[in-house]
Amino acid sequence: MFTGIIEETGVLKELKKGAHSASLTIQGKVIFDDLAIGDSVAVNGVCLTAASISSHTFRADVMHETLNRSCLGKLHPGDSVNLERAMAADGRFGGHIVSGHIDGTGKIMSVRRDDNAIWYTVASDSRILRYIVEKGSIAVDGISLTVATVNNTEFCISAIPHTVKSTTLSYKKAGDLVNLENDLVGKYLEKFLLSAPDNPQPSGITREFLTKSGY
Repeated sequence: MFTGIIEETGVLKELKKGAHSASLTIQGKVIFDDLAIGDSVAVNGVCLTAASISSHTFRADVMHETLNRSCLGKLHPGDSVNLERAMAADGRFGGHIVSGHIDGTGKIMSVRRDDNAIWYTVASDSRILRYIVEKGSIAVDGISLTVATVNNTEFCISAIPHTVKSTTLSYKKAGDLVNLENDLVGKYLEKFLLSAPDNPQPSGITREFLTKSGY
């Protein structure tokens, strides 16, 4: 489990593609303080397992499903990537609950500056947008961000200079693809409601109740 607070940006040193899989070798600094083989690392928001470690690089295998859901396969050696180790039990929870399981991708439609903020407009399909709510959380390339606005085709986030400077957002431009992970809460609520019996339990939690309460 992750928080969406990026620890550092690393560099993709090597990308080996198989028929339906890939192997990534990534270089970094900060995350190697206590990284061990078998540990989870979010790379641009994708939860990967460190299969081998050498000096300040680690190698991770990417399976077919992950390549289909994310844009990891479109990276090139030399590209910067966001890195975050799994959350420690005694750590601060500065972002939101991020699983590292990508729901899909989005395309950056525009980037504009607004005084000290930078606005990113991201387009995606309906199966992603249905779980995005104004002032809710979303992970964009593993970065925990707050949704400023959302409609049927796109959403906007406004990032502070520190976030932009400390992540790969500083390199993003219109046309770039990004990995998206929806907030888990909305997906679990939908699953609960769709599988709930027709006759509500005494608790009174129904679709109508949640809708009126703003969920």
